[in-house]
Amino acid sequence: MEQRTAAAGLDELTDFLVRLTGLLLRSSGEGAQAIEPAVVGCARALGGGASLLLVPDAAALTVTAGGGTRTVTVRGFPEVFRLDQVVALKPLLADVEEGRVGVAEAGRRLTRIETAPAPYPWWLKFLGIVLFSLGFAPLMQATWYEVGSTAVLAALAAALAVAADRLPRLARVLPLVVSTAVSVVALEVFARDPAHGGPVLLMLPALFFFVPGDYLSAATAELAAGLITTGAIRLVYAVFLLVQLYLGVLLGVFATGNSTRGLFDVVAEPDMPRWALFLGWFVFSAGTVLAFAIPRRLYWPLLALVYVTVGVQSLFTKLVGEAGGTFVAAAVLSAAATVLARGRHRPPRLVLMLPGFFTLTVGSLGMRGLTTLAGGHVIEGFRDLLKLITIVTAIAVGMVFGAALTFTRTAASAQAPGSPTRSNGERGTPHGQEEKT
Repeated sequence: MEQRTAAAGLDELTDFLVRLTGLLLRSSGEGAQAIEPAVVGCARALGGGASLLLVPDAAALTVTAGGGTRTVTVRGFPEVFRLDQVVALKPLLADVEEGRVGVAEAGRRLTRIETAPAPYPWWLKFLGIVLFSLGFAPLMQATWYEVGSTAVLAALAAALAVAADRLPRLARVLPLVVSTAVSVVALEVFARDPAHGGPVLLMLPALFFFVPGDYLSAATAELAAGLITTGAIRLVYAVFLLVQLYLGVLLGVFATGNSTRGLFDVVAEPDMPRWALFLGWFVFSAGTVLAFAIPRRLYWPLLALVYVTVGVQSLFTKLVGEAGGTFVAAAVLSAAATVLARGRHRPPRLVLMLPGFFTLTVGSLGMRGLTTLAGGHVIEGFRDLLKLITIVTAIAVGMVFGAALTFTRTAASAQAPGSPTRSNGERGTPHGQEEKT
């Protein structure tokens, strides 16, 4: 009888930890550093133990309790598109680790988080992607023509992204389809006059939602923190996404009968006033909230962190150059998000960092470098790619440095800073799957 009771308790704990690990995996597009401390801490608080072998889309989870052991393989494709679940999960983890709830109640609350509908309807996600792109457009070219063309191209990209939520086959090739469609429309409608800037500069704001600059930076940060396997795999995946977007642009060039020589990288003369550039970050932050399902109450703190990041980067770029300015901005953003995230009722660090992180990411440099190379402009193309490597590294090291400055004894008890988690595994599927042994 005691053995059956112990086995039931072990199974209940295992079920909760498996579902928790799956949710953490699926929301780990910006890095997997927090998964192991969260799962191990919950297992310990609930009277058991746990260990993980982790890769970005899978984890081998071993659970022990009552003298028994269960080993489970959990799979979950890493994304960042339902951050409302990340926000709701933080107080649950705090309650579990503080002993406020048992495994049964924790399981019920986790079920409510997993099954909760998206906070915004599809049309608000559509609007969010458009606003996200419009806010980014002046960074490419500070012209009203860039903003106007982005409104049309981003609406096309957003329509395909929303459709992919309901069409799994489209979701598998979404970066390729989106970049091809945007390329065709941009070349046929908006890129006929060189005075409006290079074709890729007109396309990039509409593609920014799909450009894996954040994945590139997260992968480099994982490598810098000693998470060798997860960082290397995420880096390969980010490059694969970037190449898909690049290939889509080339398909658009071929479909419209243009030459790749037309993929020049010339910036148009700016005609936007400073107040418009300043207000652009309001639009960008609103788009981030809607596109990534972030609760509305977090808009203002996220906007403040965006302006802090942009301000620090602009100031220090003037003092120490672009790479140095990016490093300092990433460190300040990481430190500020770490401090502000302390406390069970505070937003998670990932959510606080995301909008500011996007202002630093440089996936667009990869796109510009590849397309410029395809256009035969070898020196300019390799210059962009070299700049990509430099800035991505500066962001990653800055993030690790900022987190180290604000690291607390509480965090150290969960996992020592920079301690590596090495594992091997195979690619998961977009939906969580488990295998028990």
